[in-house]
Amino acid sequence: MPNIRRDLDPGASPLDYYGFELRRRREAAGLKLGQLGDCIFCTGSLVGQVECAKKVPTRDFSERVDAALGTDGFFSGLVGLVLRSQLPHWFQAYAEMEARAAYISTFQCQLVYGLLQTEEYARAVLATGRPDRLDDLVAARMERQRILKREQPPLGLVILDEAVLHRPVGGQEVMRKQLRRLLDFQDERWVRLQVLPFGVGEHASLDGSFNLLRFDDDPDLIYTEDLISGHMTANPETIREAARRYASLQAAALSVEDSAALITRVLEDRYGQHPGTDQRAVA
Repeated sequence: MPNIRRDLDPGASPLDYYGFELRRRREAAGLKLGQLGDCIFCTGSLVGQVECAKKVPTRDFSERVDAALGTDGFFSGLVGLVLRSQLPHWFQAYAEMEARAAYISTFQCQLVYGLLQTEEYARAVLATGRPDRLDDLVAARMERQRILKREQPPLGLVILDEAVLHRPVGGQEVMRKQLRRLLDFQDERWVRLQVLPFGVGEHASLDGSFNLLRFDDDPDLIYTEDLISGHMTANPETIREAARRYASLQAAALSVEDSAALITRVLEDRYGQHPGTDQRAVA
């Protein structure tokens, strides 16, 4: 195996710190790259790439490392920070606040909200920016969704424009899986999903999508995006206006039950599948 050793500055980034600690703890355990790779069912080369901060570790990789090295969840805990660091720098602050929110109210006029996206849908969305490290961005988006699996997840109030259901992001099979995923959220007490139908016409947020975050102990925040970056503000007047608009959208949107019925019709009529049909998804 070629020598891929590289000295890392553990303070340079979460990824460098992860690689530094992985090498230090592997060597302390008296294991070579290939030996650790055998223990966690991967190649020694992959372990070396992670140690050199050339490869972003996955959560599965981290859990296997913890089991192999007996590190008591150290790498499983660290990988969340590593994956969040792969998000665009302008989005990282929002992701941190999103993870702390008690309530998330979002209106999306173009795409399914990131926390509700399937991996295939997220990959198709993120690929439009032609990123160099698409796999890392997808992994980071999936990591964001872990807040929904907490014992007490945030309450999510989600309104999707009907256009979101009809736009075939990723193709037919990706959309079938995505719409089935949306229907699955009917059974979750912490998500209230509504659709704003085409028949509404003009509405309170023709300017675009926005997210309203509410916290137990901190001021509310509004998050919006433009062509190249995102913006957060806690300005009280902006918060009041956003809350007013969101209430108007909720009143105009279909009920949760009628929204599910519309999603089902679109799934059947546009994407050619009954939601109960069992078909294998294509990545």
